[in-house]
Amino acid sequence: MVFPQDPITAVTHPDPYAYYADLVARKPLYYDDNLRLWVASSASVVTATLTNGLCRVRPVTEPVPKSLLGSPAAEIFRHLVRMNDGERHCPFKQAVSAALASIDAAQAPLQSVKWARFLLNEGGSERLSSFAFHLPVYVVGSLLGVPEDRLHQTALWMSDFARCFAPASNPDQIERGKTAAGHLLQMFRNILRDIRGHEDGLLSALAREAKRVGREETDAIVANGIGFLSQSYEATAGLIGNTLLALDSRPETRDQVAADPDLLRSAVHEVLRYDSPVQNTRRFLAEDGFVAGEKMKAGDAILVILAAANRDPSANQNPERFDVFRKERRIFTFGVGAHACPGEALATTIAMAGVERLITSGVALGRLAETMTYRASTNVRIPIFEER
Repeated sequence: MVFPQDPITAVTHPDPYAYYADLVARKPLYYDDNLRLWVASSASVVTATLTNGLCRVRPVTEPVPKSLLGSPAAEIFRHLVRMNDGERHCPFKQAVSAALASIDAAQAPLQSVKWARFLLNEGGSERLSSFAFHLPVYVVGSLLGVPEDRLHQTALWMSDFARCFAPASNPDQIERGKTAAGHLLQMFRNILRDIRGHEDGLLSALAREAKRVGREETDAIVANGIGFLSQSYEATAGLIGNTLLALDSRPETRDQVAADPDLLRSAVHEVLRYDSPVQNTRRFLAEDGFVAGEKMKAGDAILVILAAANRDPSANQNPERFDVFRKERRIFTFGVGAHACPGEALATTIAMAGVERLITSGVALGRLAETMTYRASTNVRIPIFEER
């Protein structure tokens, strides 16, 4: 297997993991002259980077991407808790985490199964990629209070909106994303207006928790409600697709899951470690200082390879082995530190429901890899299956 050209092309490489293992062993932290950024790969360096107070989620000089300025997409972006640090981040991160934790333990699985069945009835298992992208929008949208008759349109808007955030987006994708952002903002403002005073629903919980931490601005609440959708959209689609591929190539694991359906949760968790949907994230130095022992300058960027840390043998023994029975599994996919994503449980629940319904519907496991490519991306590994 030929190594990827660099850590960016690795995201959509057929098998980047030998390359990642080489980085972990030989260059856990190095400066890439071609990419003009630092690259962190080992578990210890990834942890050190993500927990270093000098490392920010956005460049200090560009808190909002220049390509989005003056648009509804910028209004959403500037309020997202995951794109802010310091005083703006901590209280609202507490509100976001508390809102997610408030979801009734039975509600997420019920919604996931309901919409998985619906989408399969609508499109059939021959439209795997559409199913994988739409399912998280339908589930999270329902939890947020999006009317059922608006879920399909919301999924289409989310497709455009997610693209405009991607570093490699072209001008047309950016403009379509800006338009979609305007529609999403208006819809969620209306939803928030209509549900104020009611206790049910994820958006209501977010508004309640935001008030508790002293952040009652409508646009901040709405933006982070949309953020729930955007964070789950690509990552969960990738998790569904990568889980299908893991089962597709491992008949023994398929048999184990068929004999004991409870093992599907362990299989999904192992996919999060073994073939992470979110391969990397970035950090930016706010000022001169040291990160994992290396002296860096203000403005330096660090590519943090979460997928490589997942495969570091110091974190997970025999990391190249796919093992649904793995003990003390360490997963870096959702990050660590102040910006760790609190949505792991919800993403896992949605992916489990989607994969289970696809298997039940008779999806042809054992042949999926024959018709698969990866969607162009610099950080998310999402299989796209040829629609039959």
